[in-house]
Amino acid sequence: MAGVEERVALVTGAGRGIGRATAELLAARGARVTCVARSREELESLGLEFVVADLGTPEGCAHAVAETENRIGPVEILVCNHGLGSAHEKVIWEQSLEVWMETMRINLDGPFELSRLVLQGMTERGYGRVVYTSSTAGLVAEHAGSAYNSSKHGLLGLMRSVATDGGAFGVTSNAVLPGWVKTEMAERSARQEAQDRGISPDQVWEERAAMYPPGRVATPQEVAELIAFLASEESSGVSGEAIRVALGSTV
Repeated sequence: MAGVEERVALVTGAGRGIGRATAELLAARGARVTCVARSREELESLGLEFVVADLGTPEGCAHAVAETENRIGPVEILVCNHGLGSAHEKVIWEQSLEVWMETMRINLDGPFELSRLVLQGMTERGYGRVVYTSSTAGLVAEHAGSAYNSSKHGLLGLMRSVATDGGAFGVTSNAVLPGWVKTEMAERSARQEAQDRGISPDQVWEERAAMYPPGRVATPQEVAELIAFLASEESSGVSGEAIRVALGSTV
């Protein structure tokens, strides 16, 4: 896919899972990629440009954007993939304010701040691609996940706002909504669920796989392929869309 060659891409949550697969795929297709996460060890193993930052703070977001621009150029592709999962959440009447605020800080405030920082440059140059990793929980709420559900719903509002504000200036904005994907974050939730229910993590994954017609969960690579398309020049006709990666499931 020629549509990302030499484009400057900033990929968050790139140390593992979907973000790592996306960073590697964009780099393989010729993009100049800066990877951002909180774990230096994970980022170093990628062999790409990286910035260690807490994207739940305005300072961390500003640092990631500034370092990318100083090292390789203005951001043309922004992939907001970082996020906090819901394994530690409780039903809403037991949910703590601290969990709510931390989840919003990381899952929604960070993407807003990153978007705010890069969009002016994109509009001035007349080109930009923004992709957010939401979740099928951004459409159908999970049990005992009020903070995660709300943040992932909120990302869709942010995505559509960017599509509306940036559309006249050659900027597209879309979101991918994965169902269950076997990532480290999902593994943590499987272990927690297994502990709560007195079953094995393997049984949890079997139940999750049974939700999808092929009898399996999606892979990080499958989600990365869609992100890479939405990040490309060829995706110019697609904006303001929330696209599921859920193997045909309707839940």
